[in-house]
Amino acid sequence: MELARIAYDQVLTNANMVEKNVDYVATTGEGEGVPFHTGHFYSMTTHARGAIYLDPQSRAALDVGALHGRAISIDERGKVLSYKMTSQCASGSGQFLENIARYLGIAQDEIGALSRQADNPEVVSSICAVLAETDVINMVSRGITAANILKGIHLSMAGRLSKLLKSIGATKDVVMMTGGLALDRGLVAALEEDIAKMKDMKCVVRSHPDAIYAGAIGAALWGAYRYDKLAAQGDISRAA
Repeated sequence: MELARIAYDQVLTNANMVEKNVDYVATTGEGEGVPFHTGHFYSMTTHARGAIYLDPQSRAALDVGALHGRAISIDERGKVLSYKMTSQCASGSGQFLENIARYLGIAQDEIGALSRQADNPEVVSSICAVLAETDVINMVSRGITAANILKGIHLSMAGRLSKLLKSIGATKDVVMMTGGLALDRGLVAALEEDIAKMKDMKCVVRSHPDAIYAGAIGAALWGAYRYDKLAAQGDISRAA
């Protein structure tokens, strides 16, 4: 809550605005408990809308966050058609990768580049994060390099994510990566590599410099839409 307040105050300062002049504040994700919000939007719908905003050709969003991966099929308006997600205990999450990087003594922003230097990746097969971390500890004791460990983890994650895409029928067109790992170049490369091996998968994976903010962008767009509807109905003022 404290961080949300700090971020909100900073945005107001940057925009040269004061809180009393803001008519509508949209939240998503864990933001429903933020006391100054006006409307809250489910993260799946905001990531879908954010993906379309970042690339209008997107027909699926692949949201890879701290706790899970989620594939979302969308239409040209950003409407959610179907979705599938990994379980929270799976070793295909940002939190798991963060824990591994910490164990290896690597900064998070180094993970992608290091992964792409791998020459003999060691794939982590376990879907349980606890067991997968044990596998990594064993790899380190066997002298496996950090690059090969990270690439192996990326390939393992990519295998699960590509299956999610296939399960929702996202086998062609553009897939927009969103969420905390959207800019992990190692994961994107591993996903492209895995999809290339699948004969019935012809989709194109894309990312964007603002892809990690896709949920917030989508919430802002849905909030503006909701605000305009309420204003047209006379249920809210058009002060700003």
